[in-house]
Amino acid sequence: MRYEAIWGEARIVAIRDLTPDIREFTLVPDEAPRGWQPGAHVDVEVMIGGLPEIRSYSLVGEPVGGMLRIAVKRQADSRGGSTYLHGLGEGARLRVTAPKSAFEIDFAHKHYLLVAAGIGVTPILGMAATLARRGADVTMAYAVRGAADLAYLDDLRAILGDRLNVYVSGEGQRIDLAVLLAGLAPGTQCAFCGPMPMLEAARSTWLAGGRDLVDFRWETFGTSGSLPSEDFTVRIPRHNLEITVPRDRSLLDALQGAGIEVISDCRRGECGLCAMTILDHDGPVDHRDVFFSEAEKAHNDKLCACVSRAVGTLTLDTDYRPDAI
Repeated sequence: MRYEAIWGEARIVAIRDLTPDIREFTLVPDEAPRGWQPGAHVDVEVMIGGLPEIRSYSLVGEPVGGMLRIAVKRQADSRGGSTYLHGLGEGARLRVTAPKSAFEIDFAHKHYLLVAAGIGVTPILGMAATLARRGADVTMAYAVRGAADLAYLDDLRAILGDRLNVYVSGEGQRIDLAVLLAGLAPGTQCAFCGPMPMLEAARSTWLAGGRDLVDFRWETFGTSGSLPSEDFTVRIPRHNLEITVPRDRSLLDALQGAGIEVISDCRRGECGLCAMTILDHDGPVDHRDVFFSEAEKAHNDKLCACVSRAVGTLTLDTDYRPDAI
């Protein structure tokens, strides 16, 4: 699904640290945003190496006045966006889009399960607040590596009480997805936000239980692959081009920086518009999208340039035809 990007400017009016590496920014756009549902996100223009790039961040909580809140985790393997934002102070101005909804829940259900892992709590917080305010039957599982990573814990406890279950893997507490999902009432809707490996496990468990995939809503992180982010080489024979994709830059950004036009939209591995054909590869391909099925990923015929990476050298083709203009 494509979303029209409506860009404007916003001012950072408040900053607070939620955890040692997660920082919340409150933004006031010059033009008040229209209403949006929890799960929506905004695109933000960041400066990387003196050049503008785009990053997407989920909106935190429910709509309040004309303000927008995002929470940004400073990643050890950051492509530069989180480092840039963490370097800003109150009063700084940013280019941002109007809220866009790609991760929504259906309020017609009777039962809900919310699952958040790490920074995946950001879109889930607003969902929890809205469902609780509506009197819905909602429970939540919140997984983190260490207790210090529990952003918004007090807010969630105030909203959900004993319907919130916290799992700290560093303390030996891990979510058993099979047990968690098996105990759900028929017709329960699940909203999941977490890293790719956990998403794949949750989605597989959901389907194995005979549940309808339409009731499983998800969002994941474009940086959460199965392999570490490292430099890799890309060849585009059609353009007689060979480039290096740095560990801190996406394939999509590297191609566009080299003058190769690639149609894109979500930049989150969800819409499939930036899909490219894989002609050859001499190392593993790290598919980080949720657009292609597991079978399609196993064939390694295509990848989503906005999030996916590789090891070694990757040879690609693009549908863009400069001689057709």
